[in-house]
Amino acid sequence: MKIKILFLLSLIAISCKKETKTENPQVVQKDTTQITLKSETKIEETDTIIISKKHKINLIVCDLDGDGKNETVEIVRSTKSDKSGLRITYGNRKVDYLGFGNDILGLGFNEIDWAGIFEKASKNEVYFENVNENGDIIGEEEVAEEDKIKLPNDGIFLHAEESCGGGIIYLKNGKYEWIQQE
Repeated sequence: MKIKILFLLSLIAISCKKETKTENPQVVQKDTTQITLKSETKIEETDTIIISKKHKINLIVCDLDGDGKNETVEIVRSTKSDKSGLRITYGNRKVDYLGFGNDILGLGFNEIDWAGIFEKASKNEVYFENVNENGDIIGEEEVAEEDKIKLPNDGIFLHAEESCGGGIIYLKNGKYEWIQQE
């Protein structure tokens, strides 16, 4: 009888060890994440990423890469840097991060707390930079046809509610691009 009990306890202990080793990678990824910036730069440290509570809308669904699978774009915050950014989870499970204290696309800002409007920019819509080199807002008739961009796939529209500044992040040949809007 004692041998049977010891045998059963051994089996339970072995099966418990196997369970603790097979964690769900999706759960771990939500709590501790290796941050990837601009899809080619990696930070070797881990960080805790949480959903931004500052933004009314902090999640959109769109097809950034045109593969027919929806991406989830979230405004999230790093508890380490206390800076916000975008977590872009692709349909193929690849994840990119923009912001979190790191310059976003060379634009001179490193987080997106300023974004009061966060929406999908629809595929096939025509956009253009509506600010000229002097900082003046220009109309569509003042923009050359070759400077107008018809989005090949969905994009991410970020805009400051009160100061009327922002733009669109979209993918062009696998690289993030920015269209300045106001």
